Formats: sequence, C-alpha cells, structure tokens
Amino acid sequence: MSSQLIYGKQPVAEAERGRRRVHRVWRAPEASADELQSLCGSPDHQGVVAEVDPYPYADPNQLLRVPNALIVALDQVQDPRNLGAICRSAEAAGAAGLVIPDRRSAEVTPATCKASAGAVEHLRIARVRNLTDWLTEAKGAGFWLWGADAGAAQAPWSVDLTGPTVLVLGGEGKGIRPRVASACDGLVSLPQRGKVESLNVSAAAAALVFEALRQRE
Repeated sequence: MSSQLIYGKQPVAEAERGRRRVHRVWRAPEASADELQSLCGSPDHQGVVAEVDPYPYADPNQLLRVPNALIVALDQVQDPRNLGAICRSAEAAGAAGLVIPDRRSAEVTPATCKASAGAVEHLRIARVRNLTDWLTEAKGAGFWLWGADAGAAQAPWSVDLTGPTVLVLGGEGKGIRPRVASACDGLVSLPQRGKVESLNVSAAAAALVFEALRQRE
C-alpha cells in the first residue's frame, strides 16, 4: 500500500493524533515554500507537509451497529473539497460516520483532508459498492432515512432526527438520484428566502447535521 502526502497545519496536526501512522513531516523553514509545494502539489501547504499511511476506510456495516447513530450518506458528491467540508461539519456535529459510493464519488484525497481541517482523521468514512443496497440494509437495522431534496415539502425541523438516522445528500447539480431517493423514508428541504436557486451540498449538509444535533440536545 502506498503512502499519502497531506498538507496544511491542521490536517497534519490531526493526523499526528489520529488513526493513521505519520512517517515523516516537512516543515518550514527547514524546507522552503517551493520545496513543500513541489512535494504536495499545492500552494496551500501553510508550511507543513506530511507523509502518512493511506486513508483507513471504515466498515459500513459497523456504522449501523452504533447506538442511536447519525450517519451522513453522499450520493455521488464528486468534488473532494465538498467532501472535506461535509466531513468537517459531520464530525463537529458528532456524526457516527459518513458513507460514500466507491464509484463516481470523491475519495479522501489530500485536498479532502485540507478542506476538512483534519476532521477525516477522526470521522469514520466508509465506502460501499451500491448506496441504495446499503440504505436498504440501514433501514433493516432500524434507521430512518431522510433525503435532502430541494423540491421536498417538509423542513428538517418538522421530522424526527433524534433516533438512528441517515441523512442522504445528492451530488453537485443533480441531487439525489431517483433510485436513492426512493429508498428513503422521506425527503426534506431547507426553506429559502433569497434569490439564489439552491445551496451548495456542503452548506446543506452543515444545516442538516446541526439540526439533527439540535434535536438530540
């Protein structure tokens, strides 16, 4: 298994106290800014780059065994920075984990780590072959499945998010695919009063997970 180079002060700091082994760290001024950028391929290194083990994906079935879990499932979110921002919100809100398909979906890349501010080192992220099949398993395990859809009539605060819950969000532009939406118990949308047509998926995810946290508190 090959190692991965991550960058940024917070992502490296969280990796050093997270689940994967840190092999080596380069820091300014011992390494120049150009050397660090050459290593990680990004100017956003903030003076630190680390070589770490590959990302340790979680077992999706184990997430379903967490009592009263809040899980976020993403249907083909393809921007690694959106994935990272969603992971940051999910981890901050106390979600048990996040599930992504293993095809046509962003993976946990160095850009994801940076956008998550290191949250991926603590949040359990699982990959599944077929998201609809996994959602069916989650329903069988006693979870309620709520999909985010801009056309839905219900607001998230009008439904119960306090028990075992999976929040399902769709990819950029297309939203949840019909087959995935049909696996959900219901659909919710965030009321909007402005002129912008819809929220970015990471902003919508933040609003949903913190509404779930509000209800649970």
